[in-house]
Amino acid sequence: MLGQVAQLFSPTDYLLSLPIVLLTIFALGILIIDLWVPAELKWFNAVTAFIGTLFSLYIVVKIHFFYLSAPSTANGLVGFAQSMLLDRFALYFYYLFLVATLIAILTSVRYLEIEREHHGEYYALMLFAVVGMMCMASAIDVVLLFIGLELMAISTYVLVGFLRRDRRSNEAALKYLLLGAFSSGIFAYGLSLLYGLTGSTNLFAINQRLGQLLQIHPKDPIAIIALITTATGLLFKIAAFPFHQWAPDAYEGAPTTITGFMSVAVKAAAWAMLIRVLFIGFAPLQNVWVPMMIFVSIATMTGANLAALTQTNTKRLLAYSSIAHVGYILLGVVAFGSGQNPAAADGLKGILIYLLVYTFMNLGAFAVIASLRRRDIIGDEIDDIAGLYSRAPFEAVLMLIFLLSLAGIPPMAGFLAKYFIFLSLIESQHYVLAAVAVLYALFGLYYYMKIASAMFMRQPLEREALPVSWGMRIALGITAFATIYIGILPEQFIRAVNWTLGLNQVSSVISQLK
Repeated sequence: MLGQVAQLFSPTDYLLSLPIVLLTIFALGILIIDLWVPAELKWFNAVTAFIGTLFSLYIVVKIHFFYLSAPSTANGLVGFAQSMLLDRFALYFYYLFLVATLIAILTSVRYLEIEREHHGEYYALMLFAVVGMMCMASAIDVVLLFIGLELMAISTYVLVGFLRRDRRSNEAALKYLLLGAFSSGIFAYGLSLLYGLTGSTNLFAINQRLGQLLQIHPKDPIAIIALITTATGLLFKIAAFPFHQWAPDAYEGAPTTITGFMSVAVKAAAWAMLIRVLFIGFAPLQNVWVPMMIFVSIATMTGANLAALTQTNTKRLLAYSSIAHVGYILLGVVAFGSGQNPAAADGLKGILIYLLVYTFMNLGAFAVIASLRRRDIIGDEIDDIAGLYSRAPFEAVLMLIFLLSLAGIPPMAGFLAKYFIFLSLIESQHYVLAAVAVLYALFGLYYYMKIASAMFMRQPLEREALPVSWGMRIALGITAFATIYIGILPEQFIRAVNWTLGLNQVSSVISQLK
């Protein structure tokens, strides 16, 4: 029996699963420990989750250095019956997930105490969600991809409704659950059509067999339907038009710390899944999904920016802002799909840099909003942030930094993200798209400055100083430093993205899987 287990679970499988297993063990440990921890020591759950995330991050760093020291692993490690590929692309997203989780944990301790909802399940569900994200980023088999997606989604549904005494939170979770289940069903239907067409669940095998099929039947209707239904599920997960309506309600109703976590980590996992599925599995249908993404991108930027102009709730405003940023990132997908090098390379590079930058600036913005929460004040209206500079000047200045970065104003990191997207559009000769994107960036500047004007120009509704916990201050300091540092000295981060893309070549991995 032990020999059979050893054959099924190879050393490569062990290495691939170690960061995921560690998170799972700590998540289960938190659920057990929480039974004995008294109410005044619930912060210990946060410490346990933080340590578990650090352990997983340490293993990812060890794997990273293993790559650097072992040229034979240049194309990535394939395991679990060729369903998982731990390559540099997956490692990049592992770093994003874990860093975002560490920051979200730091912002959660004081917030949950104020909400009187400081339970161990919160941190356990967060770690389980990261497990699903890791599966999504490294999956090259649609079965594992779907399992990871559902593990992340179910954990997120519960986290959105974690404020059990808050009707907004309950309503948001129910809407998110119903729409998410509907989109997952459509996504699974598209994947099942792919399996029926190609006879495989492996994305690289799907790529090859779909290409062969389209050589015989260039406009196969089943292939087109599979693309449309699969793209529907993907677009829902990244909150692109017209499947974005869940985002404002979920962002507003969820605990603010979870809203920040969803807006960066969950979105990054969805983008990793979209890149794997579109750029590998549906690569032969590139001439079909590129026009589709052009339409979706323009519609997403238009609808989100116009809706954000009228918002008075900061969480809803940032939700529409997040949707608008999805439209910008989709332009990188368009550049990759319609251009040759260097346009294609810069398009994908722009997507990865955008996700990196967005992780810090958006988490920081939501951390400031979370710091406004008190017993009798929710703190997510623009009126609540009025006069913030006179009550908490440190937080007000940092919020201004995050808003300027979100608007793409140099030298903040957000400018670098938009620069590579626009550069890839120009290189791929999408001049009109680039002009439209620049125009909508001006819309974004208006509604971001509306928040800044309230912080610095309006009189506060309350005069007393705003207390901010040490965990929140550390999280704000990390996110602000990263936002400024990446914008001023971006070279090493650009090199990191180049390193990620340099050995994530589809052709080399396909040859390895043969």
